[in-house]
Order: sequence, then structure tokens, then C-alpha cells
Amino acid sequence: MVATRENFPLLAELLAEQQRLDTPVARFSSAHDLGLVSRRSAIDSQLIPLTAPRPSEQYAFEVDLDSCTGCKSCVAACHALNGLDDTETWRDVGLLVSNDRRHPFTQTVTTACHHCADPACLNGCPVLAYEKDPVTGIVRHLDDQCIGCQYCILKCPYDAPKYNARLGIVRKCDLCHSRLAGGDAPACAQACPTHAIRIVTVTVGGALRPDRPVESGRNAPPTTFLPGAPDPGYTQPTTCYVTHRTLPDNQVAADAATLRPQPPHWPLAIMLTLLPVAVGLACAASALLLLRRLPPSVTYYVTLSLPSPRMGNESVTYYVTLASWVAGALGLGASVFHLGQPLRAWRIFLGWRKSWLSREALVFGAWFGIATATLVLPALAPLSAAVGVAGLACSAMIYIDTRRHFWRAAQTGPRFFGTAIVSALAITAAPIAAFVLLAKLAWESRTAFDGSVTARLQRGPLRRAVALRDVCGFVAVIGLLAGPNPFAFAAIFAGELIERHLFFRAVDAPKMPGLPSGASAKEGLPAGALAKEPAPA
Repeated sequence: MVATRENFPLLAELLAEQQRLDTPVARFSSAHDLGLVSRRSAIDSQLIPLTAPRPSEQYAFEVDLDSCTGCKSCVAACHALNGLDDTETWRDVGLLVSNDRRHPFTQTVTTACHHCADPACLNGCPVLAYEKDPVTGIVRHLDDQCIGCQYCILKCPYDAPKYNARLGIVRKCDLCHSRLAGGDAPACAQACPTHAIRIVTVTVGGALRPDRPVESGRNAPPTTFLPGAPDPGYTQPTTCYVTHRTLPDNQVAADAATLRPQPPHWPLAIMLTLLPVAVGLACAASALLLLRRLPPSVTYYVTLSLPSPRMGNESVTYYVTLASWVAGALGLGASVFHLGQPLRAWRIFLGWRKSWLSREALVFGAWFGIATATLVLPALAPLSAAVGVAGLACSAMIYIDTRRHFWRAAQTGPRFFGTAIVSALAITAAPIAAFVLLAKLAWESRTAFDGSVTARLQRGPLRRAVALRDVCGFVAVIGLLAGPNPFAFAAIFAGELIERHLFFRAVDAPKMPGLPSGASAKEGLPAGALAKEPAPA
């Protein structure tokens, strides 16, 4: 029997439904039949605004969560159009999941740079390699200005800037600004088969109001941003995620429990070990200079704790000052090896108005000049110590300003200044230095005994480094109790260097939701960390 619509009503219904589907191809075909396709395609006119933003407005991505299928066509198109390297991506696709096994839920999410209203990358860049277009609001990276310091990567809570080791610079999404200027949609929006991505105009400085805001849970207020993403209050991202649905409660990023040790940044770890040591020794030299102005009876008892009481105070001060200068020179020299474009490093002071990295470079540059002069004019030792402390404060603020939990002031300050204090006391009062170092170790060990990602990293893939740091610390404590000696100093330096290594490796770097990794099960992930069985009512 021949299959006809009369014989098979279901077939007729399916054919009729197919004709009603509002696909991009169908919309283009309709526009073509109506003669609307001319210089600008009908599809592009639905993906980008037809007018420029007004004052207090800017362009932004809008992502329709109902339409996103996670096919990664946007990722491939972005990669191809921008000529990215094989392992380089400016757009990623992640996943949101429910942690309630009784109500499973998944939602694919495509993310790129959010072109924030208050971009942290721009505010932190020491060489002004970022600019925010005053008309479109697009945050652009100026490749020819970048020195490859990667500080913008630490500042951005969404993992948008990407470092290209081959070029030695950072690069990121620029919203295909050249295509927008020519009336074409960005590559990601044009390649999406379901048109889940489009460019819209949003008002900055106030609440972003899309047509279909994301709702999470019955009692949660609508938001234009994404559950499971970093707090948008920091940089005010402009990307709007919209949906017709109400997303379930207790949704998390699929990779929320994945342990990802961060890059070690060895040049920075070496620099941030040597510079606090240099500042501590500068403070010790200043204290020894003060001793010469005290009564001889006081000076006699204090010099008993010095490396060699038979040396005059003036000689001790000189050698301590020289050690401080050498440590500072080595630390500043090590920092250059962190840069992808070291020949452009002379520009690092340009961002001093906003960037703590620029301020650190300026202050430590001045300190090194003063420290050099102190070798000839010992009376400058107090000034050298004061400027060094200011430089160390700038170093701490570089990481505190990223707003990463492990790098908050309560953790970063004691680490950096603790190294300086121990170094100073190791010269002037070794037994006291032993107790200070022991207290510092106890303070640092507290971060390994909670349920945070940082703690699980220290108990998991970084546990050997933690153990080695503790061993070096205890060896240094024992050595200091026996009096100042080279072995104690070597143990102090080794322990502090390993601690700086952990400082970078164990930080919980914020990012947009990603894809799950099987490695989390091997790295100490507690059972049920992602999927919890709720207790019966």
C-alpha cells in the first residue's frame, strides 16, 4: 500500500509540523522570498543591533540557554576566523548540573570575554595594553603593547584572557569588532546553528534587563548572569544569559569539584622569596645601625647574638646591607624571566594610576637605587628599609587585588611580611626568629584542613610540596635555636621558596562553568561532592 497522508494521519501531522519549524534556514528563505535580503543578510540583522549604542550603552553578548546545544560550532568558528593556535581558544563551552540526584538537570553554556563595564584586566594591566572602546564598550587587547606578564589572567575572574607562549603575549575575544563595524555578526554568533548567540545593546551603570532573565529557584530573584559563575559585582560583566525556563535550585558548575593546580610561575616564586628576604635584611641593617647609637652596655649584649661578635657593628651592618642588595638584585632579575616580551618591560610603569604591578615596579626600582647607595652611605639604611617595606606592601596588594580567596589579605600579608621578619630576626635575634618561623608555619598549615579547593589541593596533588615545606621549616627552627648559621639560612630560604610555590599552585582560580574531569576522583574528591542525596522530609 502506498503511504499517503490520508492513510497515515501521523505522517501528515509530522509533515505539517516540519513546515512550521522556525529554523534559521526557514527565516532566511522567508526573508529572501520577501526581498529583504540585500546588502545585509536577514540572518545577520537578527544577530546584531542595527544602530550604534547610545551614550551609557554598549554592545554585549546575549546567550539563549534554551537554544544552546553545546555543539561547539561557536568555538570552532572563533578559532578559525582568528587564526588561533591548536591549543588556544577564546570561547569555551561548559556545563551546569544539579547536585540533587532525584532531580537531574544539565545545561550547556557557551562563554567568552564578557566585555565588562568595569574590566579587571584593564584596571590591572601595568602597560595599558587594554582599552575599552568609548562608543561600543568592547574591551580590546592591544597585542603590540603587551609584555606577557599575565597579570590580567590573574585579575579576570572569568578566565577570558589567554596566554600564547609562542607569541609571548596574552590574547582574547574582541567581539569581532571589525566584523561588527562592517555590519556582519561575530563568528561565534554567525556559526551557531540554533542562533543561541547574538549581540545586543545593554545599558551600563544600572541593572541589565533582558527580555527573558535567568531565574534560579522559586525564591531566587532573576539575574542577567549565570548561576555557578563568579560574583558579577566585581567587574560587572555585560553578557546576558536568558531562558524561558526556571533553572532548578542547587545547580553547580560541572567542574566545580575538579582539582586544578595552577601554574607554578617559578620566576615570580623566586622573586617573591628573594625580595622579602632583601627587605628583611635591609631592616636588620637599619637596626644594626641604630645599635651603634645605643649605650655600649646594651650594644654588647645584643651583638652576642650576631653571626660573629668579634666583628664590629659597622662591619656587620655592611655585610648585611650587601646581602640585602644581592638578594634584591637576584629577585628583580628573576622577575624578568616571567615576561613573555622582556624587551618591552620598560613600559611597566605606565599603569601606575591603577595597577599595583606598576606601583611595585616603581617602588622596588627606587628601593634598589637606594640600596645601592646604602653600600656607600650606610646612613641611608633606614630609608632603604622603609622603601623596601612599601614595595613589599605593593607586592602583597598585587595578589590581594585579584580577590582570590587564598590570596586575601589575611593570607598574603603574613606570608610576605613573615618572610621579611624571619630574615631580619635571623640576623639580629635568632632564637626569636625560630619561634616566629614556627608560628608562621602553623598559620600557613591552617589552610590545608578545611573543605576548600585550596585545602584539597594541599592534601592531594600538592601534598609532597607541603611536606617538604614543613620539613625545611622545622630544620630551620632547630638551626636557629642553635644560633645563626648558614644551614639555618639555607633551610629558611628553601622552605619559603616552596611556600611561594604553593602560593601559586594551590590558589582556587575562579572561572566560568566548564566540563567535568575524571581526575577529580583521583585527587581526593569527597564522595557526593557534586551529587548529594537529600535527606527525606
